[in-house]
Amino acid sequence: MSEFIAIDGPAGSGKSSVSKAVARSRGYGYLDTGAAYRALAWHVLDRGAATDDSDAVLAAASEFDLRLGLDPDDRTVAVGERDITAAIRDPRVSDAVSGVARVPAVREQVNIFFRSLVAGAPYPAVVVEGRDITTVVAPDAPVRILLTAAPEVRAARRAGELVGENAAVVAEALHKRDASDSAVVDFLNAADGVEVVDSTHLDFPQTIDAVLAVIERKQGAEHGR
Repeated sequence: MSEFIAIDGPAGSGKSSVSKAVARSRGYGYLDTGAAYRALAWHVLDRGAATDDSDAVLAAASEFDLRLGLDPDDRTVAVGERDITAAIRDPRVSDAVSGVARVPAVREQVNIFFRSLVAGAPYPAVVVEGRDITTVVAPDAPVRILLTAAPEVRAARRAGELVGENAAVVAEALHKRDASDSAVVDFLNAADGVEVVDSTHLDFPQTIDAVLAVIERKQGAEHGR
Protein backbone atom coordinates (compact mmCIF):
# COMPACT_ATOMS: atom_id res chain seq x y z
CA MET A 1 0.00 0.00 0.00
CA SER A 2 1.49 3.34 -1.06
CA GLU A 3 2.20 6.05 1.48
CA PHE A 4 0.70 9.53 1.20
CA ILE A 5 3.02 12.52 0.90
CA ALA A 6 0.43 15.29 1.33
CA ILE A 7 1.21 18.78 0.03
CA ASP A 8 -1.24 21.69 0.12
CA GLY A 9 -0.88 25.30 -0.91
CA PRO A 10 -2.40 28.27 -2.69
CA ALA A 11 -2.21 29.03 -6.42
CA GLY A 12 1.26 30.07 -7.53
CA SER A 13 2.99 28.53 -4.53
CA GLY A 14 4.88 26.14 -6.81
CA LYS A 15 3.31 23.03 -5.34
CA SER A 16 2.74 21.33 -8.71
CA SER A 17 6.24 21.78 -10.09
CA VAL A 18 7.87 21.11 -6.72
CA SER A 19 5.73 18.03 -6.09
CA LYS A 20 6.59 16.59 -9.51
CA ALA A 21 10.30 17.19 -8.93
CA VAL A 22 10.15 15.59 -5.48
CA ALA A 23 8.30 12.57 -6.89
CA ARG A 24 10.89 12.15 -9.64
CA SER A 25 13.80 12.40 -7.22
CA ARG A 26 12.37 9.76 -4.87
CA GLY A 27 10.84 7.40 -7.42
CA TYR A 28 7.35 8.20 -6.14
CA GLY A 29 4.06 8.63 -7.94
CA TYR A 30 2.52 12.07 -8.36
CA LEU A 31 -1.15 12.97 -8.09
CA ASP A 32 -2.42 16.40 -9.14
CA THR A 33 -5.82 16.46 -7.44
CA GLY A 34 -6.76 19.63 -9.28
CA ALA A 35 -6.74 17.62 -12.51
CA ALA A 36 -9.59 15.50 -11.17
CA TYR A 37 -11.76 18.54 -10.56
CA ARG A 38 -10.82 19.94 -13.95
CA ALA A 39 -11.77 16.61 -15.52
CA LEU A 40 -15.14 16.67 -13.79
CA ALA A 41 -15.73 20.26 -14.91
CA TRP A 42 -14.91 19.18 -18.47
CA HIS A 43 -17.28 16.21 -18.10
CA VAL A 44 -20.14 18.44 -16.90
CA LEU A 45 -19.60 20.86 -19.78
CA ASP A 46 -19.29 18.00 -22.26
CA ARG A 47 -22.74 16.84 -21.17
CA GLY A 48 -24.08 20.32 -21.96
CA ALA A 49 -24.74 21.12 -18.30
CA ALA A 50 -23.75 24.11 -16.19
CA THR A 51 -21.17 23.73 -13.42
CA ASP A 52 -23.06 26.17 -11.20
CA ASP A 53 -25.99 23.72 -11.13
CA SER A 54 -25.27 21.41 -8.16
CA ASP A 55 -27.79 18.79 -9.30
CA ALA A 56 -26.23 18.66 -12.77
CA VAL A 57 -22.75 18.33 -11.25
CA LEU A 58 -23.88 15.49 -8.99
CA ALA A 59 -25.54 13.73 -11.91
CA ALA A 60 -22.35 14.01 -13.97
CA ALA A 61 -20.24 12.82 -11.04
CA SER A 62 -22.36 9.67 -10.74
CA GLU A 63 -21.32 8.72 -14.29
CA PHE A 64 -17.68 9.75 -14.16
CA ASP A 65 -15.14 7.13 -15.24
CA LEU A 66 -12.00 9.07 -14.36
CA ARG A 67 -8.54 7.69 -15.07
CA LEU A 68 -5.46 9.51 -13.81
CA GLY A 69 -1.86 8.56 -14.51
CA LEU A 70 0.52 8.77 -11.54
CA ASP A 71 3.82 8.88 -13.43
CA PRO A 72 5.22 12.40 -12.84
CA ASP A 73 6.43 12.44 -16.44
CA ASP A 74 3.28 11.00 -18.03
CA ARG A 75 0.21 12.40 -16.32
CA THR A 76 -2.53 11.23 -18.65
CA VAL A 77 -6.08 12.28 -17.77
CA ALA A 78 -8.97 10.38 -19.33
CA VAL A 79 -12.70 10.02 -18.87
CA GLY A 80 -13.60 6.57 -20.12
CA GLU A 81 -11.59 6.10 -23.29
CA ARG A 82 -11.33 9.82 -24.08
CA ASP A 83 -7.94 11.41 -23.44
CA ILE A 84 -8.63 14.90 -22.09
CA THR A 85 -5.13 15.70 -20.80
CA ALA A 86 -4.93 18.86 -22.92
CA ALA A 87 -8.64 19.69 -22.88
CA ILE A 88 -8.79 20.21 -19.10
CA ARG A 89 -6.41 23.17 -19.43
CA ASP A 90 -8.83 25.04 -21.68
CA PRO A 91 -9.83 28.44 -20.19
CA ARG A 92 -13.48 27.45 -20.37
CA VAL A 93 -12.76 24.50 -18.08
CA SER A 94 -10.56 26.58 -15.77
CA ASP A 95 -13.41 29.04 -15.28
CA ALA A 96 -15.79 26.22 -14.38
CA VAL A 97 -13.69 24.31 -11.84
CA SER A 98 -14.70 26.26 -8.73
CA GLY A 99 -18.39 25.54 -9.35
CA VAL A 100 -17.67 21.81 -9.37
CA ALA A 101 -15.27 21.80 -6.42
CA ARG A 102 -17.60 23.60 -4.03
CA VAL A 103 -20.24 20.82 -4.02
CA PRO A 104 -19.59 18.89 -0.74
CA ALA A 105 -20.94 15.55 -1.98
CA VAL A 106 -18.70 15.80 -5.04
CA ARG A 107 -15.62 16.53 -2.94
CA GLU A 108 -16.40 13.50 -0.76
CA GLN A 109 -16.74 11.25 -3.81
CA VAL A 110 -13.53 12.55 -5.39
CA ASN A 111 -11.62 12.20 -2.10
CA ILE A 112 -12.62 8.53 -1.89
CA PHE A 113 -11.27 8.13 -5.43
CA PHE A 114 -7.96 9.74 -4.43
CA ARG A 115 -7.51 7.42 -1.44
CA SER A 116 -8.29 4.38 -3.55
CA LEU A 117 -5.89 5.48 -6.28
CA VAL A 118 -3.02 5.94 -3.82
CA ALA A 119 -3.79 2.68 -2.00
CA GLY A 120 -3.44 0.71 -5.23
CA ALA A 121 -0.51 2.65 -6.70
CA PRO A 122 2.63 0.71 -7.75
CA TYR A 123 4.91 3.16 -5.91
CA PRO A 124 6.31 3.18 -2.36
CA ALA A 125 4.63 6.57 -1.94
CA VAL A 126 2.60 9.09 -3.91
CA VAL A 127 3.10 12.84 -3.65
CA VAL A 128 -0.46 14.17 -3.56
CA GLU A 129 -0.94 17.91 -3.96
CA GLY A 130 -3.98 20.11 -3.76
CA ARG A 131 -6.02 22.24 -1.37
CA ASP A 132 -7.23 19.96 1.42
CA ILE A 133 -4.95 16.94 1.23
CA THR A 134 -3.31 17.50 4.64
CA THR A 135 -6.62 18.10 6.43
CA VAL A 136 -9.38 16.11 4.68
CA VAL A 137 -8.05 13.64 2.13
CA ALA A 138 -5.14 12.29 4.20
CA PRO A 139 -5.14 13.87 7.68
CA ASP A 140 -3.15 10.90 9.02
CA ALA A 141 -0.47 10.97 6.32
CA PRO A 142 3.05 10.56 7.76
CA VAL A 143 4.21 13.61 5.80
CA ARG A 144 1.97 16.68 5.57
CA ILE A 145 3.31 19.95 4.17
CA LEU A 146 1.83 23.37 3.47
CA LEU A 147 3.84 25.01 0.69
CA THR A 148 3.29 28.73 0.57
CA ALA A 149 4.82 32.07 -0.43
CA ALA A 150 3.96 35.74 -0.16
CA PRO A 151 1.04 36.77 -2.43
CA GLU A 152 3.15 39.12 -4.55
CA VAL A 153 5.77 36.40 -5.07
CA ARG A 154 3.14 33.87 -6.08
CA ALA A 155 1.63 36.35 -8.54
CA ALA A 156 5.02 37.12 -10.07
CA ARG A 157 5.79 33.42 -10.49
CA ARG A 158 2.44 32.71 -12.10
CA ALA A 159 2.86 35.69 -14.45
CA GLY A 160 6.27 34.33 -15.43
CA GLU A 161 4.66 31.02 -16.39
CA LEU A 162 2.06 32.72 -18.58
CA VAL A 163 3.98 34.35 -21.41
CA GLY A 164 2.37 37.54 -22.66
CA GLU A 165 0.03 37.93 -19.69
CA ASN A 166 -0.20 41.21 -17.78
CA ALA A 167 1.22 40.80 -14.26
CA ALA A 168 -1.54 42.88 -12.64
CA VAL A 169 -4.24 40.83 -14.37
CA VAL A 170 -2.56 37.60 -13.28
CA ALA A 171 -2.32 38.87 -9.68
CA GLU A 172 -6.02 39.76 -9.65
CA ALA A 173 -6.98 36.36 -11.09
CA LEU A 174 -4.83 34.60 -8.50
CA HIS A 175 -6.42 36.63 -5.70
CA LYS A 176 -9.92 35.74 -6.94
CA ARG A 177 -8.98 32.05 -7.18
CA ASP A 178 -7.69 32.05 -3.61
CA ALA A 179 -10.81 33.86 -2.37
CA SER A 180 -13.15 31.48 -4.18
CA ASP A 181 -11.36 28.32 -3.09
CA SER A 182 -10.87 29.46 0.50
CA ALA A 183 -14.65 29.62 0.85
CA VAL A 184 -14.56 25.83 0.55
CA VAL A 185 -11.34 24.88 2.36
CA ASP A 186 -8.61 26.64 4.36
CA PHE A 187 -5.36 26.11 2.47
CA LEU A 188 -3.60 29.26 3.66
CA ASN A 189 -3.06 28.17 7.28
CA ALA A 190 -1.36 25.00 8.44
CA ALA A 191 -3.37 22.58 10.57
CA ASP A 192 -1.80 20.98 13.63
CA GLY A 193 1.05 18.70 12.67
CA VAL A 194 1.45 20.19 9.18
CA GLU A 195 4.92 21.50 8.33
CA VAL A 196 5.11 24.88 6.59
CA VAL A 197 7.62 25.41 3.78
CA ASP A 198 7.64 29.11 2.86
CA SER A 199 9.34 29.57 -0.50
CA THR A 200 9.11 33.38 -0.58
CA HIS A 201 12.89 33.71 -0.40
CA LEU A 202 13.79 30.35 -1.95
CA ASP A 203 14.48 29.52 -5.57
CA PHE A 204 13.13 26.36 -7.18
CA PRO A 205 16.00 23.98 -6.25
CA GLN A 206 16.05 25.34 -2.69
CA THR A 207 12.31 24.77 -2.36
CA ILE A 208 12.68 21.17 -3.55
CA ASP A 209 15.49 20.63 -1.03
CA ALA A 210 13.35 22.12 1.77
CA VAL A 211 10.44 19.78 0.98
CA LEU A 212 12.76 16.77 0.69
CA ALA A 213 14.27 17.65 4.08
CA VAL A 214 10.81 17.58 5.68
CA ILE A 215 10.05 14.22 4.03
CA GLU A 216 13.34 12.73 5.22
CA ARG A 217 12.80 13.97 8.78
CA LYS A 218 9.16 12.87 9.00
CA GLN A 219 9.77 9.44 7.48
CA GLY A 220 12.82 8.97 9.69
CA ALA A 221 10.77 9.77 12.79
CA GLU A 222 7.98 7.42 11.70
CA HIS A 223 10.37 4.55 11.12
CA GLY A 224 12.35 5.23 14.30
CA ARG A 225 15.51 6.41 12.63
